[in-house]
Amino acid sequence: MAGETLSRRLEARVPPAAALAVAILAVSTSAILIRWSSAPSTVAAFYRVLFTAGLLAPLAASRHGETLRSLGRGDALAAGATGVALAVHFAAWFQSVEWTSVAASVTLVQAQPLFVAVGAALLLDERLTLPKVAGMAVAVAGAAVMSVGEFLAGTAVGPHPLAGNALALVGAVMMAVYVLAGRSLRARVALVPYVTVVYAVCAAVLGAIVVAQGDPLAGYAAEEWLLFLAMAVGPGIFGHTVINWALEHVESSVVSVSLLGEPVGSTVLAMLLLTEIPGSWTVAGGLVVLAGISVTARAREE
Repeated sequence: MAGETLSRRLEARVPPAAALAVAILAVSTSAILIRWSSAPSTVAAFYRVLFTAGLLAPLAASRHGETLRSLGRGDALAAGATGVALAVHFAAWFQSVEWTSVAASVTLVQAQPLFVAVGAALLLDERLTLPKVAGMAVAVAGAAVMSVGEFLAGTAVGPHPLAGNALALVGAVMMAVYVLAGRSLRARVALVPYVTVVYAVCAAVLGAIVVAQGDPLAGYAAEEWLLFLAMAVGPGIFGHTVINWALEHVESSVVSVSLLGEPVGSTVLAMLLLTEIPGSWTVAGGLVVLAGISVTARAREE
């Protein structure tokens, strides 16, 4: 009840469309912050999620303590699955940003609606309509143009562009798993306790990956810790958490298509702050990918 009251108060004070616009701007900064950080990618991912969970934990404990204590075994397993999927998503995508261009990485990782459509057809018996298939085909063609075109032309950005693009797609697949695995849990659990549990599990998995890789968890300069915190507050709190809130007040098709603003925002910020100019193949392929994702996302709501 407290969560519903807080949600209604927020909706009264902040129009969902305005909140969604802020969220898209916030997530658009993620790739830039990753590039500015000199820490290993999994370390940056770990602290982003850990700090996000830490910022939300007091609110979850004070307003949703009963919800957290009453989580059943099935819900706990669902939260664990979504947290693991989110951890793999972050690990793959953070490394992708280091290996390929910001434009390519952010565009390809946003292909998750395509994999959600496939997963929903296989696991939830949702029908694959012609518009869905057409949208997926267009997006795949755009991804091929984006990845292969720059590589063959010798204008690809990044030390390992093909591997980076592949990791971005892995990140998209894991985000789709995250969405599908968390769908039933999100329907029963309020936003704050849901994301707090998922972020906590995600941080634990990322921490295990960092330890297994032998990367240091301490000894970073002050600016690195500020970057980790910025990742948590910006893309974490004002980005993904606000997007989850907006899903309660705006049609999911609108949110899905709005998320296509992230590649555009990230690309513009990369041009201004990193002087990274995307090649013509990346721009052309990226536009095709975004068109395919848009068609697929809208078709899933019909």
